Amino acid sequence: MSTVDARTVLAAFKSRGMVDHLKALQRIADANGGTRASGTSGYEESARYVEEQLRAAGYSPVRQTFSFRGEGRGKPRVESFNILADTGGSPGHTVVVGAHLDSVKEGPGINDNGSGVAAVLETARWMKEAGITPANRVRFAFWGGEEDGLYGSQHYVDALSQAEIGQTAANLNVDMAASPNGVRSVHDGDGTDFGHAGPAGSKAIEDVLFRFFKENSLTAETTPFDGGSDYDAFLSAGIPGGGLFTGDEKKKTQAQAQSFGGAAGKVLDPCYHEACDTIANTNAELLQEMSGALAYATVAYAMAKG
Repeated sequence: MSTVDARTVLAAFKSRGMVDHLKALQRIADANGGTRASGTSGYEESARYVEEQLRAAGYSPVRQTFSFRGEGRGKPRVESFNILADTGGSPGHTVVVGAHLDSVKEGPGINDNGSGVAAVLETARWMKEAGITPANRVRFAFWGGEEDGLYGSQHYVDALSQAEIGQTAANLNVDMAASPNGVRSVHDGDGTDFGHAGPAGSKAIEDVLFRFFKENSLTAETTPFDGGSDYDAFLSAGIPGGGLFTGDEKKKTQAQAQSFGGAAGKVLDPCYHEACDTIANTNAELLQEMSGALAYATVAYAMAKG
């Protein structure tokens, strides 16, 4: 299914600038009250940064606006937006590759989800630099309003026609890719491990991601579809989904510590949804591996025969 070699992709991502994106998002948060939450100046500046990076790589990003009601009685509506950027290729087999751009109000959100943003951005940049010409359109998506209730991705799916839903071949989601005590996990597409299967085609996404890790002699495990990220609207619409996750508030088991290293009994991300989710709260090597996996799967779907 893929036209690129998994080892070659990982080698390429060992020297790419994901950490530079994390540094930029950290600077933006620092200059905007320590947050990049939807509806704040920190979100707007984060968006401008992403748009500048995409334009410099040769994309034409657009904003898709929406609004949602803030939590609590009498809270005003929050105006927000998604950023979308397309490659060429057939729209009849579109793959949507997404990560949420917003942080929680309480912190800068550098692992959650600056890391996912960095992975998607570098996948987009690498495809251009490598001269990859997709047979199928790739739509890179940076979602707003995730931390407030998955609003941006839900708005995107709600705005699709039935024909457009049918033309969406897959959603690849990356939400936290650099957890400091993290694991390499792939969503359980067929539900064999956790009982929550995605729509038909989700197992193929799981398989292509596991192939990347296997061919690079990297251990990986499955993680459930628990409704907690932007894949949820896609799955609910019958669109195959999958993606990557390195862990949040769960504690690392003894078995995970043996497989992935790190500290058993300690939280996978001790700064999850906290002010301390800074660049110091990230694992750069894990981010390289997860970004490479995302790029590998993206190209597999970009080049898949219909």
